[in-house]
Amino acid sequence: MSTTKKPNVLIRNTTPSDFDGIVDLCRRVYTNAPPWGLDQLASHHRVFPEGQFVAVEPDTNQVLGMAASLIVAWSDYDMSTNWREFTGHGYFTNHDPEGKTLYAAEVMVDPNTQGRGIGKLIYKARRDLCRRFGLKRIRAGARLRHYSRYADQYSPEDYVKKIISREIGDPTLTFQLKQGFRVIGVVRDYLPNDPASQGHAAVIEWINHEATTRADWAKRPPEYGKPRKKHEHPPNT
Repeated sequence: MSTTKKPNVLIRNTTPSDFDGIVDLCRRVYTNAPPWGLDQLASHHRVFPEGQFVAVEPDTNQVLGMAASLIVAWSDYDMSTNWREFTGHGYFTNHDPEGKTLYAAEVMVDPNTQGRGIGKLIYKARRDLCRRFGLKRIRAGARLRHYSRYADQYSPEDYVKKIISREIGDPTLTFQLKQGFRVIGVVRDYLPNDPASQGHAAVIEWINHEATTRADWAKRPPEYGKPRKKHEHPPNT
């Protein structure tokens, strides 16, 4: 007699019934910052429900992780644009269904669930979403979570280069690089009120090869701190 193993965690689209659980999760993850407002979460769900995800316990529906995303036309923004501008002050009212870039505005995982692979599952859900909508890329500002520990030694730019070269690790950016992202820039004052990063972030990008042409590939920004080089497997169209 065979048995079916229950999933370790369920990744699904966010519903309004999850909002309170997301607020509680925010308080566990960001102990010194205000959580997402219920009005902001409702706005995300209204403008782009497909882009909002939660990771929940299959049996209890407890929220263990979440991700919030919107679509933007990257040409409407500058590489140095901060989080508030990219997210319509946290409401995603600038969501543009005609855009070709999925902007990853937020991801968080309950620190008490570390080691269950929740972060990897959330990032996979985002990549699948990008492919399903035919978007060219995912971009985000990667909060430099441990920068304050190195601020007396490195500029934000040098800190990012050290992470790329694997000389030091950062729990956020190192994980994202392992998920197939690459750094294309560094933004100061991306999150001005974040003491851990001192406000700084790396701009990261994941390319959807299924929707990217050779012309798109040729125009992509070079990887930060490295000379441009031809990718081993450029798109075929």
